[in-house]
Amino acid sequence: MYKFNSSFRWTFLAQPDIEVVTLTLPKKDIDSNIEQLEQPSNTVAQLPNSCDIDVNKNLTKTSSEQQLEYLLSNLMKYGVLIASAVVLLGGILYLIHHGAEPAEYHFFRGEPSEFRSPTGVVKAVFSGSDAYDGLRLRAIIQLGLLLLIATPIVRVFISLLAFLIQREFIYVIVTLLVMTSLIYSLVGAYY
Repeated sequence: MYKFNSSFRWTFLAQPDIEVVTLTLPKKDIDSNIEQLEQPSNTVAQLPNSCDIDVNKNLTKTSSEQQLEYLLSNLMKYGVLIASAVVLLGGILYLIHHGAEPAEYHFFRGEPSEFRSPTGVVKAVFSGSDAYDGLRLRAIIQLGLLLLIATPIVRVFISLLAFLIQREFIYVIVTLLVMTSLIYSLVGAYY
């Protein structure tokens, strides 16, 4: 039974009736060699999908899987860096040439027709107009954003090709579903 005393501490009134007893069992001679089983070994088991697992249950990737992982990680890393650099360059150039102009928010001006499609953005970037034209500088920023959007799409496409080559058809189906949803979200905006 517990009792609440004046010093705000719980005390246990009943004494436990438990005794601790230790027993030592004699060692028996067993037919199997357990000591050999307990020692870790470096043997590797081969799995059907060309993935290795060692005795310590560590998954070991094949060289082609490591190369694909390295390719995809570099694609994402450098794709984001390049897209960010293009956006930063376009933003700096735009601010240098048009940063002092007052903002005109009296009238709503929608997006120019050149920026409504990826081909229009590319044409606006490489147009023969003045190099520091506001439209061309905004097109550079838009191109950087398009590169940022294209980076994961290219990653999914490369993954799809790799899974087709490796004949991993479950992953092919899942990757096709992801690719279909990405393409639908991009193309669906135009229709």
